[in-house]
Amino acid sequence: MRHLFSRLLCHAPGYYDEPRSRRGIGCHPRLLLALLVIGGSVLFHYLGTTEYQNEFTGRVQRLKLPSPEQEIALGLQSAPGMIREMGGLSRDAGARALVDRVGRRLVQSTLAGRTPYRFEFHLLADPRTINAFALPGGQIFITEALFRLLTSEDQLAGVLGHEIGHVVGRHSNEQMATSGLWSGIAQGVGILLSDGHSNAGMQIAGTVARLRVMKFGREDELESDALGVRFMIEAGYNPEGMVGVMEILARAARGGRQPEMLSTHPNPENRAEKIRAMIDQYRRQPR
Repeated sequence: MRHLFSRLLCHAPGYYDEPRSRRGIGCHPRLLLALLVIGGSVLFHYLGTTEYQNEFTGRVQRLKLPSPEQEIALGLQSAPGMIREMGGLSRDAGARALVDRVGRRLVQSTLAGRTPYRFEFHLLADPRTINAFALPGGQIFITEALFRLLTSEDQLAGVLGHEIGHVVGRHSNEQMATSGLWSGIAQGVGILLSDGHSNAGMQIAGTVARLRVMKFGREDELESDALGVRFMIEAGYNPEGMVGVMEILARAARGGRQPEMLSTHPNPENRAEKIRAMIDQYRRQPR
C-alpha cells in the first residue's frame, strides 16, 4: 500500500520511463509544495476559526472572530477611516436624524436589539457612490447618493434592514475566514498548474477562487434580504419597500451609474422576485 501511494502521488512525470538506477525516492517538488500549501491552508482555516450556529439563520458557520465583542471592536476601529474615505458625514441634519430613527426602530422592534451589537447608523456625504454597507459589530452606512434616490421611509427601512441582516448574519466575519481559505487553496492549485515559465496557472486558480468567494457573497445578500424582510415586518414597515429599492438599483444600473453595492450582488430584478417570495412566505408563517 505504501508503494502504491508513492506511485500515485510521489513521482515526477516520466518517472517510470527512467532506468531503475536513476529513479530515486521522493515527490515531484511542485506537487509536494502544492499539497503543503493547500493542506496548510485547510489546517489553518480549521485551527484559526470557531464553529458557530447562527441564531438568526440556523446555519453553522466558521468564524474568524469568535465573539461579538471582537467584531464590535473591529467595526469601531474601521468606521472613522471609512467615513473619511466617503467624504465625511452628511451635513443634512434632518436626513441624518431620519436614518438614525429608522435604523433604531428596526433594531429596537426586533430580535436584533437583543444582541450584544452596537448598532449605529451613518449617512455619508458621498453624492456619487450609490452604496450602503455594514461593518462587523453594527456600524451601518448609507451614502447620500443612494439616500436621495429613495422615495419612502419603507425603502430606507429596506436598505437598513438588509444591512442589519449582514451584521447579525455575521457575514463579514465569515467571509474573512472563507477568503483566507480559498486564497490559500488557489495559491496551491496555481503552483500545481504552473509550468515554470508563466503565471497563467496562478491567474486561473486565483480567478476560480474569486468566483467562489463572490458566490458566497451573493448567497449572503439573499440571506440578508430575507432577514431584512423579517425585520421590516416586525418593526411595522411595508416590506414591499425593499422591492422598491431593487427597482431603484436596476434603474441606476441601466442609466450607467452602476451602484457600488451591486459589484458582488445578484441581479436586482432577480432579487426583487425572490424578495416578493420571501414576503409571501414570511406572511404565511404562523405567529
